[in-house]
Amino acid sequence: MQNTIQRDEYLKKLIDRRENGLIKVVTGIRRCGKSFLLFRLFYDCLIQSGVPEQQIITIALDDDIFVKYRDPDELSGYIREKIVNNKMYYILIDEVQYSITKEELKNPENIRLYNVLNGLMRLRNVDIYVTGSNSKMLTKDVLTAFRGRGDEVRVYPVSFKEYYAFTGGDKSDAYEEYALYGGMPLVFFKKSDAEKMTYLKNLFTEVYFKDIIERYDIGLPDVLEELTDDLCSSIGSLTNASKIRNTLQTVKNIQVSGTTIANYLNYLIESFMFSNAKRYDVKGKKYFEYPSKYYCTDIGLRNARLGFRQQEETHIMENIIYNELLCRDYSVDVGVVEIVESVRGTRTKKQCEIDFVANRGSKKYYIQSALAIHEPSKLETELRPLKHTHDFFKKIIISKTSMKPWTDDEGILHLGLYEFLLNENSLEL
Repeated sequence: MQNTIQRDEYLKKLIDRRENGLIKVVTGIRRCGKSFLLFRLFYDCLIQSGVPEQQIITIALDDDIFVKYRDPDELSGYIREKIVNNKMYYILIDEVQYSITKEELKNPENIRLYNVLNGLMRLRNVDIYVTGSNSKMLTKDVLTAFRGRGDEVRVYPVSFKEYYAFTGGDKSDAYEEYALYGGMPLVFFKKSDAEKMTYLKNLFTEVYFKDIIERYDIGLPDVLEELTDDLCSSIGSLTNASKIRNTLQTVKNIQVSGTTIANYLNYLIESFMFSNAKRYDVKGKKYFEYPSKYYCTDIGLRNARLGFRQQEETHIMENIIYNELLCRDYSVDVGVVEIVESVRGTRTKKQCEIDFVANRGSKKYYIQSALAIHEPSKLETELRPLKHTHDFFKKIIISKTSMKPWTDDEGILHLGLYEFLLNENSLEL
């Protein structure tokens, strides 16, 4: 086992963006490794490239010793005092959401922090990198707020490939461990199963929920927790705010409006705890407004929230594949294919689902996640929607095997799960 978890892909993204005239915004769920990436890996890279320590200004706004610099004016003064010549200075600021007030969030154009950072960029000898754990004040408004100077790098929890590079050993054993505890970096340094479970459970209560409740003035924290449990329990299932409201009302006897549920869903997504995959009509080339699917950003967090009781291997594998596609910078939808059949002279229409439609640039892939396809009937069920897309984009089925990749007579690529997760070019095979 290595001593350090390498995040080479993210480090490369930062290196490629070095001194590009833009403010690098590193986003992602709290505790996924953003600070380590910026303050350790990237910092060391700068030092190794010959940058003197005094030209690297680091500020962690979630640290008590930097509380005064949560005031943007104080932050600006502190940074400007340290810039004493015309050499390039690298400014690394962690968790910038601490410098943004709730009132400012209502009108992002007036956020003082953005004005401070834009002002610093005018010095021309600064290169700015910031991290943040809330997309509402970063991802959605960043280009407008930074007046075209924002450049986002999204960081996810440790992928299986990164995890396996860290631990080594048998691939199957490593995967089972990963499918249980996920990829939150600090989990790997907990010695016992009990410590890992406790750490993951506490992230919800001590970090994530507190952040959301404070930032959005949540009036019904119990509903937020029940909603989170429902999403964790039903990953990979079609749902919407109305359906969730009805479930809470029927099963938990909780009276709440669909609007409140919709708002809370958005807060969970904006905090990077969940991602939303919309349904896409493959033939009609349009999106359905609802229902859609939600996936947990980290499978270990999902398991912990459910007390490690619901271990549906099929859904867990599907969630891991979805997260891997996001890590590889694909946009991911749920595919819907309408199939017309004639039975005894009667034409019927049926909607079939493709687990993932992955898009990146001009490339598109149709992907089915199938835990096991030993029975011909199961295999045919998985292949059926792929055969009816009637286009030339690549079609792939991923199953939990160690088999070598192969292509069938229909041109469909069959991939083993480990091959897919460990080979970043596996979709091109």
